[in-house]
Amino acid sequence: MDLRALRYFIAVLEAGSLSRAAHSLYVAQPALTAQIKKLEGELGAQLLERSHAGVTPTPAGAQLYEDARRLLSDADAMRERIQRLPQGPEGSVTIALPFLLTSLLAGPVIASLRNSHPRIRIFVLDDLSLMVQKAMLDRRADLAILVDTTSLHDMQVQPMAEESIYICGQDVDGSVAPLLRPAPDGGLPHMDFAHACQLPLVLQSRRFSIRQTVEAAADARNLRLNIVHEHDSARVIRSLYHCGAGFTFTPACSLSDAPAWLREEAKAAPTAIQHGWIVAQVTAPELLRRYFLAVQANRSSDPALQVVQQALMAQARQLITAGIWQARWQQA
Repeated sequence: MDLRALRYFIAVLEAGSLSRAAHSLYVAQPALTAQIKKLEGELGAQLLERSHAGVTPTPAGAQLYEDARRLLSDADAMRERIQRLPQGPEGSVTIALPFLLTSLLAGPVIASLRNSHPRIRIFVLDDLSLMVQKAMLDRRADLAILVDTTSLHDMQVQPMAEESIYICGQDVDGSVAPLLRPAPDGGLPHMDFAHACQLPLVLQSRRFSIRQTVEAAADARNLRLNIVHEHDSARVIRSLYHCGAGFTFTPACSLSDAPAWLREEAKAAPTAIQHGWIVAQVTAPELLRRYFLAVQANRSSDPALQVVQQALMAQARQLITAGIWQARWQQA
């Protein structure tokens, strides 16, 4: 027997007739009669006495009425208890991201988890890669994407992705375009590292990973960097190369924020860009920027953190697979 049949039976007895019960239940009377007969068949007993005045319970019907009321009350209480239980992981998770990755990852991850895991509260710290690492060391973040950092004390660190570094800036007098070479795959053009070093450069100080990568490559080849502006603020650097004050080295993830005309024209006309912009992958050697996922060891088994970690990795993989983020996945 099912609970609906018991509810119908109780309604019939309390209404005193099948027709009144059918009306209150918004059920056709023949369907209600069929439910009562089915219930009587399952129990092997007559439950109702029918007359012109209505229906009255038989002894079996009276007993079922009492038992059914208790059973339905217990079922309702059980449903309420189950519904009050936490639905999925619950808690707060703080993610620290390099600001160039924030626009790629943060929005989609937060939006998807709001729908799938509304009991998880997510906070995001976005900053320069050096400050992301510091946020983890200071325990202000539970989860982070680190740049070129393979290990940290009391952290679980695993490889995530790697991307190429590009040289970009405004070719004011047209002297830089001849240094470009077409990409074998038809993508953005290439520029030899030796040529890039000779351009007027706008760079961050040696504290920053991208400067360290560029200087290490230059030192290994006895090349001198032609630095004309040095600033730690990424916004100042971006403002300088946007106004034509020099060129800078930038990771592939930053290209997703570039204007659409810049990305398309760099592909379509790599030796004569209408707006005077140059965006080229650095080669000979190829400069790489590597990303690692770090988790506070004492929270690695936390269900809420695991959900956020999985969502972050899934979004990164999706962007790489779709070609939106020109990177290579490093996880197994």
